Amino acid sequence: MIELIWLIPLLPLLGFLINGLGQNVLPKPLIGILGSGVVFASFLISCVLFGEVNTARSAGEAGTFTYQLFDWISVGSFNLSFSFLLDPLSAIMLLIVTGIGFLIHLYSYSYMEHDEGFGKFFSYLNLFIFFMLLLVLGSNYLIMFIGWEGVGLCSYLLIGFWYKNVDYSSAAKKAFVMNRIGDLGFLIAVFAIIATFGSLEFGEVLPAAAQLPMGDTALLLITLMLFIAATGKSAQLPLFTWLPDAMAGPTPVSALIHAATMVTAGIYMIARSNILFTLSPITMQIIAVVGLATALLAACIAITQNDIKKVLAYSTVSQLGYMFLGLGVGAFTGAFFHVLTHAFFKALLFLGAGSVIHAMSNEQDMRMMGGLKKKLPITYITMLIGTIAIAGIPPLSGFFSKDEILAYAFFASPVFWVLGFIGALFTAFYMFRLLALTFFGKFRGTEEQKHHVHESPWQMTLPLIVLAVFAAVGGCLNIPAALHGNSWLAQFLAPIFADSQTIAQPFHLEHTTEYILMAASTVGALAMAFYAINTYRRNVSVTDTSKGGVLYKLSYHKFYIDEIYQALVVKPLDAASRAFYKVVDRDGIDRLVHAVGDFFILSGRGIRQVQNGHVGFYIFMMVVGVIAIMVYGFLHV
Repeated sequence: MIELIWLIPLLPLLGFLINGLGQNVLPKPLIGILGSGVVFASFLISCVLFGEVNTARSAGEAGTFTYQLFDWISVGSFNLSFSFLLDPLSAIMLLIVTGIGFLIHLYSYSYMEHDEGFGKFFSYLNLFIFFMLLLVLGSNYLIMFIGWEGVGLCSYLLIGFWYKNVDYSSAAKKAFVMNRIGDLGFLIAVFAIIATFGSLEFGEVLPAAAQLPMGDTALLLITLMLFIAATGKSAQLPLFTWLPDAMAGPTPVSALIHAATMVTAGIYMIARSNILFTLSPITMQIIAVVGLATALLAACIAITQNDIKKVLAYSTVSQLGYMFLGLGVGAFTGAFFHVLTHAFFKALLFLGAGSVIHAMSNEQDMRMMGGLKKKLPITYITMLIGTIAIAGIPPLSGFFSKDEILAYAFFASPVFWVLGFIGALFTAFYMFRLLALTFFGKFRGTEEQKHHVHESPWQMTLPLIVLAVFAAVGGCLNIPAALHGNSWLAQFLAPIFADSQTIAQPFHLEHTTEYILMAASTVGALAMAFYAINTYRRNVSVTDTSKGGVLYKLSYHKFYIDEIYQALVVKPLDAASRAFYKVVDRDGIDRLVHAVGDFFILSGRGIRQVQNGHVGFYIFMMVVGVIAIMVYGFLHV
């Protein structure tokens, strides 16, 4: 069945081509069915291939298959094929990308139904899925890089989909430029990998890297460059400010980018290259510190935001920080487990927010909501499940994945655990604050909004229900031994992280310690949840920024990071570009080009005077020429 793997990315590409070329011709129902259908077909094939991998793992095999499409690059001794890699890691990612991608496509059919760019939107979504699948399936770093760049391009198209709004198009450009900074790191890493290993194939590079000594200089350079690439794509400090601005795109785009696909590409890339990072302890330490700082900073900002999508955006940045903390302390399975659970509950929360915005006639300010619990029962129940999951309250999925990361953090350094625990408290607070402001208390919108508030159609609520189920039970995939589980995900992914586990210090905590850590995080999350609900369910005036202190205002204004970047980076570059335009381009290059043109124009005018049509003058010039030749010959005898 491995021969079907090439159909997985091909089908969304065909959807992009058909919907893109026929967007003004095909009827909307056909566009929606085609756009969603090709992704669903890819999902079904992914399920079949996942079954193949799972069967191989159950038989004690590695479950790794490579399918070569054609020979691609051959230069001297360097050979590279265009081939796909199917193993436990890529098999799960395929299910995430195509499964959640399909639900978002289905949701988009109703959400974007009245938009004039309906066909174009679905074609962009299909193209995004195609490039994400290339990123996941590539058997070497170059194919991964193509997918990496492709999702960056599609994010620009989707974030700026409503490009007539200047702010939206600016947000798209910001995302594109900040991702390019990180992508330069990826490109440098690719050349460094070629120089070090003479190949880009995972099957050759990773085993060869396992033979190198700990702290190797080449590995340090490669991993630092790959981490820079990940900071851009997965929105870590200092390249995280594009992600909250990406809310300018339609809500399904926010769910697609922020949940299971583009922003998790950095985590997937590091997990895929885990042995390189394990042998670079300096890079691992940097990853842990940056991830922890990002988680805390983004959580602090989310606490005071009033735009429902902005809260979820900063929540995504914070959760990505936890994933990087997990990678940095060696919890590769835990970090990927959080990718999986986060895909469920964050896609659910974004689509739920879209349902609320749809019911509120495009209102996104939570201060203008309230009392929607009875009006939107399905949206409320599903978002409640998502909120409990992301807050890390048992027995929902987020509890298991986040606590695994925190346990590894405690094993690495109790300081990491304390800071991660504080971030978890913030998460519970701002998410239940969102829930209270949106669904509890009295309705604070206009009478017109109140009259039109209604539950979303089934195309929007069905994905919410499906994601809510997975957000609730997804933690069962990796129940730890301390809770009498078999850690199925860890066993399934064991071949991917085998070399790293051999080299790294074995993780071990007493069950009593694990119980204490779990109890502390659970009690803390519950306390913050009750505090947030009691504070915001009736008293919306506490969101008034004029009444807040210095820390509140700093958080509300996002610690002025965008303004700092504007002052230190954007404005100096703008001033430099204007100076170069005036001095170098206009006064230098343009004048030089014009001078050359003027020279030949004037020369042509002068020579033209010689061609006057008088035969006598021509005879005279001929005689002069003959005399000149004779004189030249006489002087050189």
